[in-house]
This record gives sequence, C-alpha cells and structure tokens, in this order.
Amino acid sequence: MNRSVRIPAFAKVNLCLRVLRKREDGFHELRTIFQAIGLHDVVELALTGGRSIALETEATDVPAGPENLVWRAVELCRSKWKVRGGIRVRLEKRIPVGRGLGGGSSDAAATMIGMSRLIGKHVPLGHLMQMAASLGSDVPFFLFGGRALGAGRGEEIYPLSDAPKRSILVVSPRGISVSTADAYRWLSPTLTNESIAHKIYGFCTLCWNPREGSLPNDFEAAVFERHPRLKNIQRALIRHGASEAALAGSGSAVFGVFRNPAQARRAARQFTDDQVFVSETLTRDECARAWRWRAVLRARSA
Repeated sequence: MNRSVRIPAFAKVNLCLRVLRKREDGFHELRTIFQAIGLHDVVELALTGGRSIALETEATDVPAGPENLVWRAVELCRSKWKVRGGIRVRLEKRIPVGRGLGGGSSDAAATMIGMSRLIGKHVPLGHLMQMAASLGSDVPFFLFGGRALGAGRGEEIYPLSDAPKRSILVVSPRGISVSTADAYRWLSPTLTNESIAHKIYGFCTLCWNPREGSLPNDFEAAVFERHPRLKNIQRALIRHGASEAALAGSGSAVFGVFRNPAQARRAARQFTDDQVFVSETLTRDECARAWRWRAVLRARSA
C-alpha cells in the first residue's frame, strides 16, 4: 500500500462531435472521437488518519467540496472498495475550467486510478468503467486516453488505433466561458445529422470527410453565433498554419492541429490577449505509462 500517489489528468479535444436525438433519459445521443493531449492537471492523493476527505486546490474557480468530481470520485471509491481511513487530495489545476477540454472529468478518472494505486487494489476495467460512467459522461474515456470513439451519451468507449502524432495549439479565450448546459440549450431543435450519423459507419463517413480547414462539431454554429470571437480564433488558427481547427467540445476553447511544435509556437504568438497552450496528441501507451496503469489493471486483462 502506498502512502501517496501523483497522477497526471490529461485534457482532451474532440476530433469530431455530432449531437443526435434527445433520449428518453434527458441526455442527447452523441457520436464523437476523443483525443487525449499532453496538457494536464495533477491529482495527488494521500492516506491520512480519521475518515474525512480533504480536497486542496489553489484554483479559485474550482469547488473543494462534494460538488467537485474529484471529491465524489474519492467517496465512490471508498464506498465501493470498503476503504477505511481518511484521504487528502491536492489538485493542481492547469486545464482551464469551462473550456470544453474535459478537465473535471479527467481529474475524476485520475482520482480513481490513483485510489486503486494508493490502496494497492487491482480493479477490473469493467467495474471501473461503470463507476466512471456514474460520475459523468466523459469520465470513462479518461480511463483509456489515446484516441477513442465515444457513443451513447459519450460513456460508451471504443478505443481506436493511434493516429500520427500532431502538435495541438489550444487557445483559451479570456473572458469567455461556455457551460455545457447552455451549449445544449442553444442547439437547434431540429438536428439534421441523425438520419446519417445514428449508425457508426455514417458517423465515420461524416467525420473522415470534414469540411476544408475544420473538424465537424455540431456545437460550433450555436456557440459561434453567441460568441463570434471564437469563430475569429478558428479562422486565425487556419490562417497561421493549422491544418484543421475546431471548437473544443462545447467550448469555449478553440484548438488547431499543426505538423510540429515550432509551427504551433509561432501561431501561438498571434493570440496575445488569450491563454494559449502548445501541446501534443498522446497515445494510449503514453497515457498508460504516465499512470502506471498496467501495474493496476495487469495489462487491462480483467
């Protein structure tokens, strides 16, 4: 049993995002391709005396109580795995909040991985997936990393082969934050993708034949209408060398795909009024090594 562990919680971008019908459970049916990138938070967990959960973070825009997914992930693991004793968590936030990069979901998944390492428990992957889905739609993807197809409300994960490594420039616009609930509310009530994209092959056809200079994202029209500056950022990324550029999830970050880091760094100089991150795509193996994941799940065989 370890006394403390540190786990990186990687951000994601959506290389394609289609929103289909609203389901009976109130969620929308989704089809998306997730891609993990190197930008990350850090979750540090430690065993303590007593039975309390203590969550520490210097981020002023992140709650430190039960409303935080990290806190909820710790409590879920303690309950499911009969963990006695207290847990102290320190969360180092680097992924900006409210930008569509999956920081909160990734923090929760990293916490689950960290808890299993902390107490030395080998947990079947299927069991962890069910727990992750109960915390949030995006959380299961962050147990895999790399590149994956997401279906259902996003919690059904199908790992894909890794694509060639690319540099990613993330532009986080100052003063613009988009809540996921707002983004869904802004969507057109008559979505036109379902007749084609409700089947996986239809979705793949749409995603692998994107319009020039962009990656399909059904949130873009509605979000760009309310925040025109985000569309300008997308255009600027293309103008300064990105092969593709798109809204990150439901926003408000916008990312561009570049051939190499030098090209991405040159483009980053154009966004002096915004927060920028030069990162890169990550494979599943790179994520697994960073998490020491095989030591936990024994090569994912469970």
